Amino acid sequence: MSQPLVSVVTPFHNTARYLAQCIESVLTQTYSRFEYILVDNCSTDGSGEIAEAYALRDSRIRLIQRSQLISQVQNYNSSLAEISEGSQYCKIVQADDFIFPECLQLMVQAFEQSESIGLVSSYDLKGNAVRGSGFPYRTSPLPGREMAQLYLRTGIFVFGSPTTVMYRSSLVRKQQPFYEESRLHEDTEKCMQILEHWDFGFVHQVLSCLRVDNESVSSTFRNFQPEVLDRYINVQRYASVFLEEDESAALRKKSKAVYYHVLASEAIQLRKLAFWRYHKDGLETLGETLDWSYLALQIGRELLWMAVNPGSTALRALRSWKRRLRPRRIAPS
Repeated sequence: MSQPLVSVVTPFHNTARYLAQCIESVLTQTYSRFEYILVDNCSTDGSGEIAEAYALRDSRIRLIQRSQLISQVQNYNSSLAEISEGSQYCKIVQADDFIFPECLQLMVQAFEQSESIGLVSSYDLKGNAVRGSGFPYRTSPLPGREMAQLYLRTGIFVFGSPTTVMYRSSLVRKQQPFYEESRLHEDTEKCMQILEHWDFGFVHQVLSCLRVDNESVSSTFRNFQPEVLDRYINVQRYASVFLEEDESAALRKKSKAVYYHVLASEAIQLRKLAFWRYHKDGLETLGETLDWSYLALQIGRELLWMAVNPGSTALRALRSWKRRLRPRRIAPS
């Protein structure tokens, strides 16, 4: 029985510093039947030349060079549109990340358990932290709706980033563009959409590594509490899809309180305009605006707590200043 074809896709723009390691991590996979699509989004730092050199040496690589610069999400969508008709599974490996040698093999094995699985994930390594902890052991595959409910109820986050997951290729081909370009965290929302109709597979191993020392579109917002906003958006948008009405309403109310509590803490630290613009843009994808009166109430509660807990307040202030004084890495030219 022949191995199913896996499409591996790496869209890139000016990632020369990391691209070779990314490509090598794909080419050294223990699973051999894959095509590798590299898409150069008008790089000017030598990334295109690196990709071209690898494409000349390995026939599994197909290099596409764009003639006009487009946005990151547009580049991801148009890159995914290039996968072969015979492809059964699709794996993005972002150009500043890399995957471990058994990644494709173990993810394909997870998919092969059932034709009802639309999405497979695993633990990932983000910097020095392992993410995905908390997924119940030996419960893969899991009905998609149950996985979505588990995430909504507990916050256990197993979707990582596009590098963390693998998709069934028929889903990628069926919806073009694959990612909704109007969403702030389009990859997480795509996982939730898949889980509404498909089951979920999970590999209990660390299969990918995501950088935190790089300069990228996402790293610009790394200190803007993106995970908190992502969680809020997904609860508000999908609780009513996966949960009964009463539980959905209660969870959405609790989620708002938690989200605005974080915003209140950030407001007291006098966050700059870029922080508030980021959250404003995120809330607009829900059709919401910042609830300033509710935020003011949360700020009042936070200030009251600080007044009656001076020791904890001083410790939090010290941690905040340490974070602000931490040197920033300069992007490669």
